[in-house]
Amino acid sequence: MDFRELTLDDKLIEGLDAIGFENATPIQEFAIPKIIANKDLIACAQTGTGKTAAFLLPVLHKIVQLPENERHLNTLIIAPTRELAIQIDQQVEGLSYFTGVSSIPVYGGGDGETFVTQKRALEAGADIVIATPGRLISLLNSNKTDFSKLQHLILDEADRMLDMGFLGDILRIISYLPEKRQTLLFSATMPPEIRQLARKILSEPDQINIAISKPAEGIDQQAYVLYDQQKLPLLTSLLKDSNYKSIIVFASSRESVKEIEKELRKIGLEAKGFHSDLEQTAREDLMNQFKANKVRVLIGTDIISRGIDVTGIDLVINYDCPGDPEDYVHRIGRTARAGTAGTAITLINPRDQRKFFRIESLIGTDIPKKEVPSELGETPEYSPQKKTTAGKKPFRKGGKKPFRKKGSPRNKKGPKPKSKPE
Repeated sequence: MDFRELTLDDKLIEGLDAIGFENATPIQEFAIPKIIANKDLIACAQTGTGKTAAFLLPVLHKIVQLPENERHLNTLIIAPTRELAIQIDQQVEGLSYFTGVSSIPVYGGGDGETFVTQKRALEAGADIVIATPGRLISLLNSNKTDFSKLQHLILDEADRMLDMGFLGDILRIISYLPEKRQTLLFSATMPPEIRQLARKILSEPDQINIAISKPAEGIDQQAYVLYDQQKLPLLTSLLKDSNYKSIIVFASSRESVKEIEKELRKIGLEAKGFHSDLEQTAREDLMNQFKANKVRVLIGTDIISRGIDVTGIDLVINYDCPGDPEDYVHRIGRTARAGTAGTAITLINPRDQRKFFRIESLIGTDIPKKEVPSELGETPEYSPQKKTTAGKKPFRKGGKKPFRKKGSPRNKKGPKPKSKPE
């Protein structure tokens, strides 16, 4: 179905047109009309089906229709992990590019300054708040958050949140919210506990069941298990292979994108970073250069995994393992398009092994682990079901310093670059 048939706001259609995205996925086709019609919804949707855009597009549509004075803390999205909260926020950035809708990710793990920043943003009242349960509970204890105008509550990956023991936190958060609201529950599975939760917090919900999408057959999927300080040397070695003419490297944050670009250019490799600090005209020019094969290596975050429609990409490298299998499917889907073949390589450090194991489990594929060149030193064992640490490895004599991403949270003040919906 064409997005124009879903009666979305013209500003959202304008953004979708700008990135050349026309057709909705099945869950978007079924969910968007129900959400616009203010129905509560239970959606059983595996990762890789386009579920995030399925709830963001109609919510953004409804927010844009509201008078400015009715938009204070309009939507609360609860996600199980920091990584997923950040990914959803990046989706809001892209989809809301022409709308002026604001959002803030709220999650733990930062320093005191991060907590204060999130607290102030929550009190100021962004249109959309994407939060992990634990950090949101901490912020709600300040009693300065006004949810009186909240219209939408969205629980993403509800089964995972219950597995992680967040049921009590979720119910406590809901006690702060107005009873008159629209509630959307998205879950990969529907165990009895999810049904019980749905009966407590939803009102006469509609239901949707969508199967998982999997990577294209033509993608040669590979992985390397290694330490952080081995990533950059291995990346450099992979990029020197002249058989790859068009390459995308995915990193976890714009800070990582900038640092990878700087390090690659230092050693003479042609590479350019695509990130939100670039002006819109610069981003468009860079994308046009990449499409015209004038830029061989493009480095970016998940924003470009949904915002690029280019055939002929030979290689996709996940420098940082995506936290959500859905993002993995979208990232590697940039290659092997229109019936072509392509290669997708993921670099897995010790702390990301469980993430990668979830990816393998959900796509039903045991991805081959390639041997790291011996000159890079010893590598960790791939044992994702064991508890792992960051596994810091001593410097090799005469070697480079470890390359680490900074991963600092954004302090958003307005619309960010557009991105392609899932």
